[in-house]
Amino acid sequence: METQNVEYKSSWHDDHLKVVCGFANTQGGCIRIGTDDDGKPVGVKNSKKLMEDIPNKIKSTMGITAEVNLLQKDGKDHIEIIVLPYSVPISLRGRYYVRIGSVTVELTGAALNEFLLKRAGRTWDDVAEPRASFDDIDEESFRRYLVMAKEKERLPDVEGLSMKEIFEKLRLSENGELKRAALILFGKDPCKFYTNAYVKIGRFGKNDADIKFQDVEEGNIIVLLREVLSRLNHKYLTRPIEFEGILRLDGYEYPLPALREILLNALIHRSYAGSFTQIKVYDDSMSVWNDGGLPVGITLESLWNTHHSKPRNDIIADVCFKGGLIDMWGSGTIRIIESCKEAELPQPELKECFGGFMVTLFKDRFNKEQLTKLGMNTRQVEAVLFVKKNGKITNKEYQEINSVAKTTTTRELTELVEKYHLFTNTGKGAGSYYEIIGP
Repeated sequence: METQNVEYKSSWHDDHLKVVCGFANTQGGCIRIGTDDDGKPVGVKNSKKLMEDIPNKIKSTMGITAEVNLLQKDGKDHIEIIVLPYSVPISLRGRYYVRIGSVTVELTGAALNEFLLKRAGRTWDDVAEPRASFDDIDEESFRRYLVMAKEKERLPDVEGLSMKEIFEKLRLSENGELKRAALILFGKDPCKFYTNAYVKIGRFGKNDADIKFQDVEEGNIIVLLREVLSRLNHKYLTRPIEFEGILRLDGYEYPLPALREILLNALIHRSYAGSFTQIKVYDDSMSVWNDGGLPVGITLESLWNTHHSKPRNDIIADVCFKGGLIDMWGSGTIRIIESCKEAELPQPELKECFGGFMVTLFKDRFNKEQLTKLGMNTRQVEAVLFVKKNGKITNKEYQEINSVAKTTTTRELTELVEKYHLFTNTGKGAGSYYEIIGP
């Protein structure tokens, strides 16, 4: 099985040099030539010639070396190409490639700029902004930040220092010149310098074409965190009301800790060289999307457990940590998941899409519209709705409510377990039944 660090090829083609480049720019890896998709040797022709051609092509096109070994198994030759990771950016004929999961991807545009900066030991937010001065800094936002930081006791001793001196201490400026991070965090108008540094909120009906109303929130991170949450709770989300004695208690449609964490992640870890942050609110769900995918080495699966923190914007993340806004232990997604669980909501959906990262919260993911979007047929949808109402379903009950044969029933129930990961099968034989996984 192909992984982040292993690729199987039945034969050699010069196009595989992209994979070599991707490994060199990521974590290194191994290409096995003359193997099937499961890694089983099938043999390769002209192995001796390839042992000369491959190293020469790697060196002449990329200027790097790789270990190339000729192996034999079951009387069949196959070639192993071991590529080490490089700390400098490696290009193939002027193009740059990286590994994302088991796929080799070409970097272009903002992603390429970010990659080259990272290899130069810098991040996007660490670059000076020559167009800006301290007149562009919102002092009120900075004062509010200092209050938060003092409460958390994470900020170095800044007593008696001026704002300019504190900015130098926080690496927000260098030799009196502001960095991009300073404007994103505390700028009066970040959009003046970075046109997409805003958040767009939309309320939708049945689909994305059915937009009811929308708003744009602009400002620095300190302002956006307050204003976006306020806008969501007062205009976009219903607020269920409960009473405790004579006191009125306003609840939230979605847990506030989850909303806050999702928004912070979107603002701190987004690619500011890309598109604006987008929040879409529907009748039964809401999603938050930010430009920029997951960092190299962080997978979707790892987000469900505590993982290493790899900020895209190092300075922004560090300043937010010192202000007590985040913890930088890779636990943010865990808090989102746990908050939904405590609120008895379905598990959130975390995924990479459209060159960015999206978190979706659901009121109820087990409704007909959501299930149909997943690609289920009408019988499977009816089965899920049946389990939602009755708690479980048997093979026989599936046959009866859908008027289908046992073979069809077994196949479609198996899909709900293995393909859609919605059902779990309990028991064996005639006494077995299916239940919904999760809340």
